[in-house]
Amino acid sequence: MTVSFRNVDVRPDAPVDAWPYEALVTVLERGLVGDWQPVFRALRAEPWGPVARRVERYLADTDDPALRALFGMLLECARAEQERSEREEVAVRVRRAIEASGSTLTEFASRAGTSRSRLSTYAAGRVTPSASMLLRIERLGYRRDR
Repeated sequence: MTVSFRNVDVRPDAPVDAWPYEALVTVLERGLVGDWQPVFRALRAEPWGPVARRVERYLADTDDPALRALFGMLLECARAEQERSEREEVAVRVRRAIEASGSTLTEFASRAGTSRSRLSTYAAGRVTPSASMLLRIERLGYRRDR
């Protein structure tokens, strides 16, 4: 890391979520791309986490359009990737529940209170079910009294 912190009680090699806001601002404003790497990793790991919130706060206050564009785009991409990953995880859970039930797709959909085509969109990850529908699907898939 080429940037150093002054007047803060943390080292630049500490985890980014341990940095005070002033240290984050120092890295964003005076750091080079290599200095930004820990911030990039933190944003990708937790796109809605505390580091992301501090970066958002900084972006709202900065007059630097290049930093606003770069870190804004990074946050947007990290959040979109996490959402894609979460949608796929939900689809996997739906498919596992259907398989575990031993029912046909039509029977399972009927028991879950939805249509076969809608259940197929959940299983394919094209549509994410509501929380209550996901719980219902999982409960039906893993019931012992079938």
